[in-house]
Amino acid sequence: MKMTDSFLAQLDPEMTRTRRAIERVPEGRDDWKPHDKSMALGRLAMLVARLPSWFHLIIDQDELDLNPPGGSNFDQRPLRTNRELLDAFDQSVAQARDSFSKTTDDRLMKEWRLLVSGNVVSAQPKHVVVRDTFMHLAHHRGQLTVYLRMNGAQVPAIYGPSADDQTFQ
Repeated sequence: MKMTDSFLAQLDPEMTRTRRAIERVPEGRDDWKPHDKSMALGRLAMLVARLPSWFHLIIDQDELDLNPPGGSNFDQRPLRTNRELLDAFDQSVAQARDSFSKTTDDRLMKEWRLLVSGNVVSAQPKHVVVRDTFMHLAHHRGQLTVYLRMNGAQVPAIYGPSADDQTFQ
C-alpha cells in the first residue's frame, strides 16, 4: 500500500472523531482554563479546528517558519462560535484531503523543515511529520475532551464509548 493511500485511509475516521469533539465545545467559555498554566478553551478549540491544515503545509511546502521576518501570515482570528470552529475545521480537512490526493510517496520522502526566526528546529521526512501531526492532533483532541467534561459538555465517543456517548465508531 502506498503511504498516500494509508494516510488518506486514516484521515477520514480521525477527522470524524475530531469533528464530534469540536461540535460539543461550549460557546462563551473561550477564556476558561483548568489551571493557570493551561491553554484557554477557545485557543485549544481553535488549535484543534485548524490543526488539519498542517497536512497541507507539510505536503505542499518544504518548510515553515513559525516566526518569519515581517511576522506570521497565519490567520489567528479567534473562532468564537461552533459554526466558526466547524467551518475552519471543514476547510482545513478539505485542504488536507486535496493535498494527500495530489501528492506522491516520493514527495512524502522529501525533507520538511520547521523553523523559528530562520533557525531550523526540526528537519525530517514529510511522511514522519505527517505521522507526528496525526498524533499531535489526537493529543490536543484528548485535551479538548477533558475540557469538555470539566465544562459540563458531553464527551463524544472517540476510540470507544464515553460516559456520554455509547457508540463505538
